[in-house]
Amino acid sequence: MTITPETITVPVADGTFLPAYLARPVGRAAPVAVVVAHELFAVNPDIRGVADGLAAAGYLVLAPEFYHRNTEAGRWFERTDAGREEGFALLHQLGREEALSDVDACLGRLGAQPGIQRTAVIGFSAGGHLAYLAACRLPVSRTAVLYGGWLPTADIPMSRPTPTLDLTPEIRGRIVYLVGEDDPLIDAGHRGQIRSALEKAGVEHELVTYPGVEHAFFWPGTPAFNQWARDDAWNRILSLLAE
Repeated sequence: MTITPETITVPVADGTFLPAYLARPVGRAAPVAVVVAHELFAVNPDIRGVADGLAAAGYLVLAPEFYHRNTEAGRWFERTDAGREEGFALLHQLGREEALSDVDACLGRLGAQPGIQRTAVIGFSAGGHLAYLAACRLPVSRTAVLYGGWLPTADIPMSRPTPTLDLTPEIRGRIVYLVGEDDPLIDAGHRGQIRSALEKAGVEHELVTYPGVEHAFFWPGTPAFNQWARDDAWNRILSLLAE
Protein backbone atom coordinates (compact mmCIF):
# COMPACT_ATOMS: atom_id res chain seq x y z
CA MET A 1 0.00 0.00 0.00
CA THR A 2 1.24 3.51 -0.82
CA ILE A 3 1.83 5.82 2.15
CA THR A 4 2.12 9.56 2.69
CA PRO A 5 4.73 10.66 5.29
CA GLU A 6 4.91 14.13 6.84
CA THR A 7 6.05 15.91 9.99
CA ILE A 8 3.37 17.60 12.08
CA THR A 9 3.20 19.44 15.39
CA VAL A 10 0.81 18.35 18.14
CA PRO A 11 -0.13 20.79 20.93
CA VAL A 12 0.29 19.33 24.45
CA ALA A 13 -1.70 20.27 27.55
CA ASP A 14 1.35 21.83 29.23
CA GLY A 15 1.63 24.42 26.46
CA THR A 16 4.49 22.77 24.57
CA PHE A 17 4.34 21.65 20.95
CA LEU A 18 5.29 18.09 20.08
CA PRO A 19 6.89 17.36 16.69
CA ALA A 20 5.85 13.98 15.31
CA TYR A 21 6.38 11.88 12.21
CA LEU A 22 3.02 10.99 10.68
CA ALA A 23 2.65 8.13 8.22
CA ARG A 24 -0.74 7.50 6.66
CA PRO A 25 -1.90 5.01 4.06
CA VAL A 26 -3.20 6.41 0.80
CA GLY A 27 -6.89 5.58 0.92
CA ARG A 28 -8.95 4.56 3.89
CA ALA A 29 -7.01 3.67 7.05
CA ALA A 30 -7.83 0.74 9.31
CA PRO A 31 -9.96 1.68 12.35
CA VAL A 32 -6.94 1.39 14.70
CA ALA A 33 -4.42 4.26 14.89
CA VAL A 34 -0.96 3.69 16.34
CA VAL A 35 1.54 5.71 18.37
CA VAL A 36 5.12 4.43 18.00
CA ALA A 37 7.25 5.29 21.05
CA HIS A 38 10.93 5.65 20.19
CA GLU A 39 13.86 4.11 22.00
CA LEU A 40 16.84 5.97 23.45
CA PHE A 41 17.97 7.32 20.06
CA ALA A 42 14.79 9.34 19.30
CA VAL A 43 12.84 9.26 16.03
CA ASN A 44 15.63 7.86 13.91
CA PRO A 45 15.34 6.13 10.51
CA ASP A 46 14.56 2.82 12.26
CA ILE A 47 11.54 4.28 14.06
CA ARG A 48 10.35 6.03 10.91
CA GLY A 49 10.71 2.70 9.14
CA VAL A 50 8.40 1.05 11.67
CA ALA A 51 5.87 3.85 11.17
CA ASP A 52 6.10 3.45 7.41
CA GLY A 53 5.68 -0.32 7.66
CA LEU A 54 2.58 0.02 9.79
CA ALA A 55 1.15 2.65 7.45
CA ALA A 56 1.81 0.30 4.51
CA ALA A 57 -0.22 -2.30 6.43
CA GLY A 58 -3.12 0.18 6.49
CA TYR A 59 -2.72 1.96 9.84
CA LEU A 60 -2.56 5.66 10.66
CA VAL A 61 0.71 6.07 12.60
CA LEU A 62 2.33 8.81 14.66
CA ALA A 63 5.92 8.68 15.99
CA PRO A 64 6.33 11.57 18.49
CA GLU A 65 9.62 13.20 19.52
CA PHE A 66 9.38 12.73 23.30
CA TYR A 67 12.57 14.71 23.96
CA HIS A 68 11.03 17.85 22.44
CA ARG A 69 11.16 19.92 25.64
CA ASN A 70 14.93 19.66 25.84
CA THR A 71 16.25 19.45 22.27
CA GLU A 72 15.53 20.78 18.81
CA ALA A 73 12.96 19.22 16.50
CA GLY A 74 14.15 16.43 14.24
CA ARG A 75 17.23 15.54 16.27
CA TRP A 76 18.15 11.88 16.64
CA PHE A 77 21.26 9.97 17.66
CA GLU A 78 23.52 7.36 16.13
CA ARG A 79 23.93 3.97 17.82
CA THR A 80 27.32 4.91 19.24
CA ASP A 81 28.64 5.51 22.74
CA ALA A 82 28.23 9.25 22.17
CA GLY A 83 24.68 8.82 20.88
CA ARG A 84 23.81 6.59 23.80
CA GLU A 85 25.19 9.15 26.25
CA GLU A 86 23.16 11.97 24.68
CA GLY A 87 20.04 9.82 24.60
CA PHE A 88 20.35 8.86 28.25
CA ALA A 89 20.85 12.50 29.22
CA LEU A 90 17.54 13.39 27.56
CA LEU A 91 15.74 10.28 28.83
CA HIS A 92 16.63 11.29 32.38
CA GLN A 93 14.91 14.64 31.81
CA LEU A 94 11.63 13.05 30.69
CA GLY A 95 9.23 12.82 33.62
CA ARG A 96 6.26 10.51 33.93
CA GLU A 97 3.54 13.13 33.62
CA GLU A 98 5.27 14.87 30.71
CA ALA A 99 5.55 11.60 28.82
CA LEU A 100 1.92 10.74 29.50
CA SER A 101 0.80 14.21 28.39
CA ASP A 102 2.62 13.71 25.12
CA VAL A 103 1.05 10.31 24.45
CA ASP A 104 -2.37 11.60 25.47
CA ALA A 105 -2.08 14.48 23.01
CA CYS A 106 -1.11 12.06 20.23
CA LEU A 107 -3.94 9.67 21.04
CA GLY A 108 -6.36 12.59 20.94
CA ARG A 109 -5.03 13.75 17.58
CA LEU A 110 -5.27 10.27 16.09
CA GLY A 111 -8.63 9.44 17.64
CA ALA A 112 -10.17 12.56 16.14
CA GLN A 113 -9.43 11.39 12.59
CA PRO A 114 -12.37 10.04 10.54
CA GLY A 115 -12.90 6.30 10.83
CA ILE A 116 -10.58 5.75 13.82
CA GLN A 117 -12.28 3.67 16.51
CA ARG A 118 -9.37 2.51 18.69
CA THR A 119 -5.82 3.53 19.47
CA ALA A 120 -2.72 1.45 20.14
CA VAL A 121 0.83 2.11 21.35
CA ILE A 122 3.97 0.26 20.28
CA GLY A 123 7.26 1.00 22.01
CA PHE A 124 10.91 -0.07 21.86
CA SER A 125 13.21 -0.24 24.92
CA ALA A 126 12.71 3.11 26.73
CA GLY A 127 9.73 3.60 24.44
CA GLY A 128 8.54 0.16 25.48
CA HIS A 129 8.54 1.39 29.07
CA LEU A 130 6.50 4.39 27.95
CA ALA A 131 4.09 2.15 26.03
CA TYR A 132 3.51 0.06 29.18
CA LEU A 133 3.02 3.23 31.23
CA ALA A 134 0.52 4.57 28.69
CA ALA A 135 -1.42 1.30 28.83
CA CYS A 136 -1.70 1.77 32.60
CA ARG A 137 -2.85 5.37 32.61
CA LEU A 138 -4.49 6.14 29.24
CA PRO A 139 -7.34 4.67 27.14
CA VAL A 140 -5.19 2.38 25.00
CA SER A 141 -6.86 -0.65 23.42
CA ARG A 142 -3.75 -2.53 22.31
CA THR A 143 -0.13 -2.27 23.44
CA ALA A 144 3.04 -3.93 22.14
CA VAL A 145 6.11 -3.60 24.36
CA LEU A 146 9.39 -4.61 22.78
CA TYR A 147 12.01 -5.16 25.50
CA GLY A 148 10.77 -2.30 27.67
CA GLY A 149 13.20 -1.90 30.56
CA TRP A 150 13.18 -0.50 34.10
CA LEU A 151 9.55 -1.47 34.75
CA PRO A 152 10.13 -2.98 38.24
CA THR A 153 12.59 -0.24 39.26
CA ALA A 154 12.70 3.52 39.81
CA ASP A 155 15.85 3.99 37.72
CA ILE A 156 14.38 6.48 35.22
CA PRO A 157 12.02 9.43 35.84
CA MET A 158 9.15 7.72 33.98
CA SER A 159 9.21 5.03 36.67
CA ARG A 160 8.82 7.41 39.60
CA PRO A 161 7.57 7.99 42.23
CA THR A 162 6.51 4.33 42.22
CA PRO A 163 7.77 1.75 39.72
CA THR A 164 5.64 1.62 36.60
CA LEU A 165 5.05 -2.09 37.12
CA ASP A 166 3.07 -1.21 40.26
CA LEU A 167 0.47 0.46 38.00
CA THR A 168 -0.28 -2.79 36.14
CA PRO A 169 -3.77 -3.26 37.71
CA GLU A 170 -4.87 -0.10 35.83
CA ILE A 171 -4.35 -1.70 32.39
CA ARG A 172 -7.68 -2.17 30.60
CA GLY A 173 -6.55 -3.18 27.11
CA ARG A 174 -4.58 -6.13 25.75
CA ILE A 175 -0.78 -6.08 26.00
CA VAL A 176 1.95 -8.12 24.32
CA TYR A 177 5.46 -8.04 25.79
CA LEU A 178 8.33 -9.27 23.58
CA VAL A 179 11.86 -9.82 24.91
CA GLY A 180 15.00 -11.87 24.33
CA GLU A 181 16.04 -14.40 26.95
CA ASP A 182 19.61 -13.07 26.85
CA ASP A 183 18.60 -9.46 27.39
CA PRO A 184 20.90 -8.11 30.14
CA LEU A 185 18.56 -5.20 30.91
CA ILE A 186 15.53 -7.44 31.41
CA ASP A 187 16.83 -10.57 33.08
CA ALA A 188 14.86 -13.62 34.21
CA GLY A 189 14.07 -11.94 37.53
CA HIS A 190 12.56 -8.87 35.88
CA ARG A 191 10.66 -11.01 33.36
CA GLY A 192 9.23 -13.02 36.23
CA GLN A 193 8.08 -9.86 38.01
CA ILE A 194 6.42 -8.57 34.84
CA ARG A 195 4.66 -11.86 34.19
CA SER A 196 3.51 -12.10 37.81
CA ALA A 197 2.16 -8.55 37.82
CA LEU A 198 0.17 -9.09 34.62
CA GLU A 199 -1.24 -12.41 35.82
CA LYS A 200 -2.11 -11.12 39.28
CA ALA A 201 -3.92 -8.11 37.79
CA GLY A 202 -5.90 -10.28 35.38
CA VAL A 203 -4.63 -8.33 32.36
CA GLU A 204 -5.22 -9.88 28.96
CA HIS A 205 -1.64 -10.39 27.86
CA GLU A 206 1.04 -12.45 26.20
CA LEU A 207 4.69 -12.45 27.29
CA VAL A 208 6.96 -13.90 24.61
CA THR A 209 10.64 -14.68 25.19
CA TYR A 210 13.08 -15.51 22.39
CA PRO A 211 15.87 -18.01 23.26
CA GLY A 212 19.40 -16.82 22.55
CA VAL A 213 18.21 -13.30 21.68
CA GLU A 214 19.54 -10.07 23.19
CA HIS A 215 18.26 -6.54 23.78
CA ALA A 216 17.33 -4.43 20.71
CA PHE A 217 17.07 -7.51 18.49
CA PHE A 218 14.65 -5.72 16.15
CA TRP A 219 17.12 -3.54 14.24
CA PRO A 220 18.98 -4.83 11.15
CA GLY A 221 22.64 -3.88 10.99
CA THR A 222 23.14 -3.95 14.76
CA PRO A 223 25.07 -6.58 16.75
CA ALA A 224 21.95 -7.83 18.54
CA PHE A 225 19.81 -8.15 15.39
CA ASN A 226 17.95 -11.44 15.04
CA GLN A 227 15.92 -11.92 11.86
CA TRP A 228 13.76 -14.72 13.24
CA ALA A 229 12.84 -12.77 16.38
CA ARG A 230 12.14 -9.60 14.39
CA ASP A 231 9.89 -11.44 11.93
CA ASP A 232 7.98 -13.11 14.75
CA ALA A 233 7.65 -9.82 16.66
CA TRP A 234 6.41 -7.99 13.57
CA ASN A 235 3.81 -10.66 12.87
CA ARG A 236 2.62 -10.51 16.47
CA ILE A 237 2.33 -6.71 16.28
CA LEU A 238 0.24 -6.92 13.13
CA SER A 239 -1.94 -9.65 14.64
CA LEU A 240 -2.46 -7.57 17.76
CA LEU A 241 -3.57 -4.54 15.75
CA ALA A 242 -5.87 -6.63 13.56
CA GLU A 243 -7.77 -8.21 16.47
